[in-house]
Amino acid sequence: MASCIPELGRAGVALLATIFVATCAAAAADASHGAIKIQAASSDVDFRTHQWVLRDVVIAQNEFTISADKAEATALEFENSHWVFTGNVHLRAEGHGTLQSDRATVDFRNNQMERAIITGKPAEFEQTRSDNGILARGHADSIDYEVGAGTIRLTQDAWLKNGGNEITAPLIVYNIRQQQVQSQSAPGQRVHVLIDPNKDGKRDGNQ
Repeated sequence: MASCIPELGRAGVALLATIFVATCAAAAADASHGAIKIQAASSDVDFRTHQWVLRDVVIAQNEFTISADKAEATALEFENSHWVFTGNVHLRAEGHGTLQSDRATVDFRNNQMERAIITGKPAEFEQTRSDNGILARGHADSIDYEVGAGTIRLTQDAWLKNGGNEITAPLIVYNIRQQQVQSQSAPGQRVHVLIDPNKDGKRDGNQ
């Protein structure tokens, strides 16, 4: 007796699996942290190895959004998973902050983003304060975003401009919420600060 269910093929099964997993993840997250919404041009799911590969992907939850050409995950949920994003990575953080790079690794815990490490030549960050329009922006070979603490940690060729002030140092830590900056030197190196009183640091055509 012929089945009335059409042959889906590999692509169809993968698509249904993606929709099912994404729906379950979003429903679980919705109870406490907000729904996790996933969009992708294509998806491959391996239920045996719990690997998930998405291309041209956007993942959003509340004010956080991360997009990339490709994403690979170690689990089919967001309760406890490690993701690797590659190609044109853009991450929208809290407080109007954005990060962009060639590559990012992101850890999800308890259905929310816990930490993101972006790397590139360089990895870049910027934030425009909503209260006064002052722009903070920086770059480094590696930027570590701790979501719970609300901090951006720039290492390896780190540079940050906050308003009219510029800082170059081996390590710079910027607090997104408080707009506070800490910098540290290393043996044989110094922290360099440039203060320009003629600039208000607001975004304009010359930034």
